[in-house]
Amino acid sequence: MKTAYIFFAEGFEEIEALTTVDVLRRAGVKAMMISVTADEIVRGAHGVSVLVDKTIDNVEFSEADMLILPGGMPGAANLAACPTLTKQLKAFAAAGKPYGAICAAPFVLGQLGLLKGKHATCYPGFEDQLEGAVVTGAMAEQDGNVITGKGPAAAAEFALKIAALLVGQAKADEVATGMLLK
Repeated sequence: MKTAYIFFAEGFEEIEALTTVDVLRRAGVKAMMISVTADEIVRGAHGVSVLVDKTIDNVEFSEADMLILPGGMPGAANLAACPTLTKQLKAFAAAGKPYGAICAAPFVLGQLGLLKGKHATCYPGFEDQLEGAVVTGAMAEQDGNVITGKGPAAAAEFALKIAALLVGQAKADEVATGMLLK
């Protein structure tokens, strides 16, 4: 079974984080909600609190097949401020393992130089922070092992692209059909 780590920081965008977890679990991916602090309850940008599966200090990154960053502010900035996460994102990129971000969070990848030469998208106003990326403005964008999403309205499309990458297009289509997205 494929495993994806979805990182939760105070101020995360709820629809992006939880849609991604939901879609991936429907697709048979072990979607683990990980807090970037020692707190097991993380409050979203709109006041929704979530009990995560684990905290960042209690995960084994070698068990993850993909790292995923939901957006929201100050959630994305809080993700960028987590040295363990940024170190692991660089390691995943160096190893050719997949990673993704949606909304404001692609700026984290941009700051780390992980979007250079890649087609990417983000929430309007963050384009100049996607260092070296070819910014498309698409709702969801995949360039090899990197998937980015534009914002809340793109959450399902973003998550389905991740599902297709991890478990195949047929399973992603099955999930989309079951959710009445196709």
